[in-house]
Amino acid sequence: MKIGVISDTHGYLDPRVEKIFAGVDHILHAGDIGFASIILELEFIAPVTAVLGNTDSEMQFRLTETVELARKKFLVHHIVNPWALSDNVAADIARENPFAVVFGHTHKRFAETVNGVFFFNPGYSGRAKFGMERSVALLHGDGKGFRHEFIPL
Repeated sequence: MKIGVISDTHGYLDPRVEKIFAGVDHILHAGDIGFASIILELEFIAPVTAVLGNTDSEMQFRLTETVELARKKFLVHHIVNPWALSDNVAADIARENPFAVVFGHTHKRFAETVNGVFFFNPGYSGRAKFGMERSVALLHGDGKGFRHEFIPL
């Protein structure tokens, strides 16, 4: 299984994402979408699980989603600090017992296991600004687990 992971599009879907995500089985968008039309564009590639970010408004997405892919649970929430979880996120993790928590917000790549949970941020994928590093990611599952791959934009 191959999962495309994206966050912080802020109303801009880089045209390279379609090629990068070609052949993925599912896409996770960890918030700050910008426009709902971005999710529609991604759905032409693969099914999408998306959540609201702190800059999103008037969209019909939830703050947190849990999806099972390749027999592993992925919890998706925009603002997460792996070392200082909010009460809501900690309760969601305790209830769902996910393999991974996918998040955004910081605009920085992150891949680390904390207290037995894999926390993953694909980085910022919106328009280029201030020399900020931009990226999306792929999670490759082989039946034993997942390995991550960050892809610069």
